[in-house]
Amino acid sequence: MFERLKSLLKKQSRSGGVIFSGTRQAQWMRRRYKEFAEEGYRRNVVAYMAINKVSRAAAAIPLTLFRGNKEIVDHPLLRLLQRPNPMQSGSEYMQALVGFFLISGNAYIERTMVNGVPRELYTLRPDRMKVVPGPMGLPRGYTYTVGQDSVSWDSDPMTGESDIRHLRAFNPLDDWYGMSPIEAGAFAVDQHNESMQWMQALLQNGAAPSGALEYTKEGQLGDDEYARLKAEIDEQYSGSRNAGRPLLLEGGMTWRQMGFSPDQMAALESRYASARDIALAFGVSPLLLNIPGDSTYSNYREARLALYEETVLPLMDSVCDELNAWLAPAFGDRLRIGMDVDSIPAIAEKRREMWAMADRSQDLTINERREIKGYEAISGGDEVLVPANLLPLGEPLDVPSGPDEIDSALGPGDLKAIAYGDGK
Repeated sequence: MFERLKSLLKKQSRSGGVIFSGTRQAQWMRRRYKEFAEEGYRRNVVAYMAINKVSRAAAAIPLTLFRGNKEIVDHPLLRLLQRPNPMQSGSEYMQALVGFFLISGNAYIERTMVNGVPRELYTLRPDRMKVVPGPMGLPRGYTYTVGQDSVSWDSDPMTGESDIRHLRAFNPLDDWYGMSPIEAGAFAVDQHNESMQWMQALLQNGAAPSGALEYTKEGQLGDDEYARLKAEIDEQYSGSRNAGRPLLLEGGMTWRQMGFSPDQMAALESRYASARDIALAFGVSPLLLNIPGDSTYSNYREARLALYEETVLPLMDSVCDELNAWLAPAFGDRLRIGMDVDSIPAIAEKRREMWAMADRSQDLTINERREIKGYEAISGGDEVLVPANLLPLGEPLDVPSGPDEIDSALGPGDLKAIAYGDGK
């Protein structure tokens, strides 16, 4: 009977048990978070601005709370989201959460429970968190390590319920960790960093040797001389840090210029191209980052609207879905966390234009117009109303052509009413 009960409670996915094979030990991320943070955030101004622009835009959107279709303006869950912990405000907390997610592809939320109700929320650094795989394809727990100290949280291997919520981006090659946007734009980040370093060295050294050394004396260089010369060139004249350093030649050697000049290489344009690729990886228009070159949008207003519609709002929708599945049920049924999209200036302007277009439309009912504006339907609002002076196209107009026809169409009383302004 016990075995039968276990079979009923067993997870139905047949692939869950083979997602992880081997020992059930904690698994680190395959790519190092510190490299992403150092090279893609601290050392790259384009990625830095793109991450900050998305995270600040996401943190500035007010969160709302609904029970069914009724909005709640005062609730412990809403107060928790507005002040997650004593050290952070709601916007600061959300900016850190989204920032961690964009840098590593992973974000972790810890909830502190008091009498079965969440009282505080914390963001945890992704590089310090390890996932402990479970037997059925869900985590068995999480381990957070700082130096020599560690703390662990259990997770139900059947339902995934835990005091830790793992937000992760889609990763086609990893079962436990998400994929960072910096990883997709790694080549562009490296190219941009190297080009900046190359240009800095070029400005400092003031020359640009790039070509071949020719030995003009009779005979050949000895092995020792060749090895010494090669090591000297590799150490002192190769790489972006040594770009532009003057080359000191010994007797019998000449320098043949073979490389392109900075103008020919279009070094500046290549830097802009890599910057546009970095912005593309984070879903931010180059126009918003002041990157010269081609732009998909004709003006700043369109680019700003696209940032919200294509990047910020879908990301915040995912965050709200995670909170609704993990946090809201602890405060009661039918609670739903959402966003006050109307408070976003870029979205509000577009909606005002859409409302004005709906008001001018002559083929919408009153209730259809109210629905576009977010209002409830009213009684008698399902009829299409048109101006009274409109006539069907092609309908012949019966207009009196002279005084005799006017007299015949109007009686004496009608003429008197018109003359004295009775309004008939």
